Parts: sequence; structure tokens; C-alpha cells
Amino acid sequence: MRKLPIGIQTFEKLREGGYLYVDKTAFVWKIASTETPYFLSRPRRFGKSLLLSTFEAYFEGRKELFEGLAVAELEKEWKKYPVFHLDLNAEKYDSSQALVEILSRHLTQWELKYGKGEDEETLSGRFAGVIRRASEQAGCGVVVLVDEYDKPLLQALGNETLTIEYRNTLKAFYGVLKSLDGHLKFVFLTGVTKFAHVSVFNDLNQLVDISMNSDYAAICGITSEELRSNFIPELEVLSLEMNFALDETIHQMKLKYDGYHFREETPGIFNPFSVLNCLHTRRFDNYWFQTGTPTFLVELLKKSDYDLRLLLEGVEMRASAFSEYRMEANNPIPLLYQSGYLTIKGYDKEFALYTLAFPNEEVKYGFVDFI
Repeated sequence: MRKLPIGIQTFEKLREGGYLYVDKTAFVWKIASTETPYFLSRPRRFGKSLLLSTFEAYFEGRKELFEGLAVAELEKEWKKYPVFHLDLNAEKYDSSQALVEILSRHLTQWELKYGKGEDEETLSGRFAGVIRRASEQAGCGVVVLVDEYDKPLLQALGNETLTIEYRNTLKAFYGVLKSLDGHLKFVFLTGVTKFAHVSVFNDLNQLVDISMNSDYAAICGITSEELRSNFIPELEVLSLEMNFALDETIHQMKLKYDGYHFREETPGIFNPFSVLNCLHTRRFDNYWFQTGTPTFLVELLKKSDYDLRLLLEGVEMRASAFSEYRMEANNPIPLLYQSGYLTIKGYDKEFALYTLAFPNEEVKYGFVDFI
């Protein structure tokens, strides 16, 4: 058995450790070459952190990590840029000071390398100062990568005071990215939801949302083609264990873990976390669902009077809801979609209506048990 990257979220560790890697570097090169600030929403455990780590290695010019991958043929210069990677994922945000501390901790690390101005006291002031100095010292633009931008806001749901404090802090912090556009080479932010997108990024109106861009539908996750081209040895072992023919094994994998669509008329995407765990343990199980339903979703559903049994037949939602969504207890459908519990199964162009349903058996039966 080859080494499967279960839980590996660092590109350097994955490559140096000899783990199997589904090559997404052509996407990285295409996006990075435009110098446009991007936002990407994907469900948890879908590879967002690994994607940002790949961007980090690319912009640090670590050519050796990309040998044999698509970008090695595409990139000719391999320039090195200052990279500020802000990871908001692995923290507990339960007080007004919690967010300040994590932001300050990252700023301190960057200031140790690039220096700190005496008059820089606020978080946004320190962020602006360290970006400006890094750009001037390196003689080029700075790269800013933010992983799970919405994690503090999601954990604060139900606490209106804390939510407002977090929103104001993040709005000022992220606002620096617009005012210092001339010092930036590239900006990429990821998250699970879009509900805070408008309020947090009011000033960052140049941010391009590629969450529903068909060109990047497969930037995270595994396509059917990638499953067959990268995992045949593991699939053959699983087939022997299950006493299935190879085609039957792949069919069962599709029923269980495929079916995510992040835009109408795009190929289905397999949940990478479930695929890797299934191939590793050599048994079909509800791996993604067993990692737990996020607290923010549990709390929203508790307050909702929506009849969740309707989800078994599929539900309709207007296209505008994907971009204009606000957190509402009486309509949890957009959040269920963004969190990965529902996906696009059809689209009516005449009425601009999406049909949403469970992506696969893992999510469907796991959700029914959860309800």
C-alpha cells in the first residue's frame, strides 16, 4: 500500500514524505498567474488547507517540491515572494480577546522577520505596516493567504455581541488588503460559508469569488477521472477485500462518496477525505459524516422550523441565494449547501432555480440518522 495523505494539510510534508498526491498544480499556476484576489468556498475536509499550502510553496519558489507535477512544465521563472499565511482554522473563538490574540500572534511572527513600526498599535495598522515593509524589503508584492476566514464568525453564532465584535475586527483587518493593493502580489481566502462575505468584505470589492466558477469546479476534491488514474492499486486491494469486480468497487465508491457539484453541468466530485479513508481501511463507512456536524449548523437547525424531511425529495433555491445569503433560522438550505450536506443536482435556466439534494449515500443516510 502506498502512503495516502489522510489528514496531511501541508504540501511540503506531503511531497517530502512521499505521500500520494492528486495533482492540482495546474489550477495553482493558472490562478496565480492572474494576480487577482480570490475567494473560494468549499465544505470542510475538502482540501482547502492543502490548496493554500500549495500556493505558499509555489510563491516561496520551492521548485524542488513540484518536480514531476503539472506546474513544473508551466512555470519558468520560480520567483520568491514574501508569504503571509493566516490560518484561522485550529483555534477556539469563545471570547472577544480570542480573535485578537490569534491575529496578534501571526503579526508578531511576521514582524520578527520584517520589523515593526513604533506607531503601529492596532491590528490593522500592524498588518498594513508589515505588508508595506515586506514589499519594500523584497522589492516585490506580498502574497496573503487566509485559511477559513469565517471560522471565528461561525463559532460566535448565537452570541450577537461577540459576532459584531468579530465582524468589526475582521472587516478592519481584511480592509488593509484593499488599501495596500499596490504592495500585494496575490491574495487568496477560503472558507466554508459565504454568509459573512458581504459584511466582512465590504471594502474588498475586488475579491473574485470562484466558488461556483466551472473552470475551478475540481480545484478541491477528486474527479472520477482522477480516482481511476491515481488510485487503481488501492481500488484493486479494496475490490479483493469486498470480493467485488473493479468496476463494481468504483460504482460503490460513486454511490457512497461522489456527487458533489459546485456548479450546474459540471462533473461530479468525490469527497477526498472519505475516499482516502475508505481506501486506507478497505471498508465502506461514513467517514466525513463521522467527523461531526459543525456546532454552528446544529445551533441553526435547532432554531429552525424548516421541515428537514423535505430534503429527502430535493429542494429548490434561487440562484441569488448563493451570493446574497444571510444567516436565517427559517431557511437553513443555503447553509446546508455551503456546508456540503446538499449539492446541486439540477438547474432550470428559465426560472434560475437550482435543485439541491444530498450528494451521495454517505451524506443522505448520515443526515437522516442525525435528524
